[in-house]
Amino acid sequence: MTITLIILGLLVALVGLAGCILPVIPGPPLSFLALLILSYAKNWEPFSSAFLIIMAGLAIVLTIVDYVVPAAGAKRYGASKVGVWCSIIGMLIGLFFFPPWGMLIGAFVGAFAGELVVGKEGKKALRAGWGVFIGNMVGIGLKLAFSGVILFFYVKEMF
Repeated sequence: MTITLIILGLLVALVGLAGCILPVIPGPPLSFLALLILSYAKNWEPFSSAFLIIMAGLAIVLTIVDYVVPAAGAKRYGASKVGVWCSIIGMLIGLFFFPPWGMLIGAFVGAFAGELVVGKEGKKALRAGWGVFIGNMVGIGLKLAFSGVILFFYVKEMF
């Protein structure tokens, strides 16, 4: 049973890592869940309760920040709500047609196109598209860093 739980936890950690890029999968919470699975499998010995509490707090904060950072980047560069939504749509389309780089390009192109649709001139639309793109990339980078650290600790304590 222990080996099964450890393998399940590793799979959950890997899905959590993928979830940092795929917008439909909650990456940081799944990564944290992997730590809980490993802790349970090993009778709560690998990680201290303080470590688990800190990681839980970080997972919650990153989940919230994931919604705030792209919007902040968009607002800072003058993007509209349409630009933000088109960025998300572009990211999803790009992800399915040209993974993983299509996601990056799709987010930028979607935001740019969305800004053009709402009537912004080329330079202003380009700037707003860039803001949405930067905001999305910062959010993804933060989530990847967190989930990567969790995967490191998971593998370190797995054996």
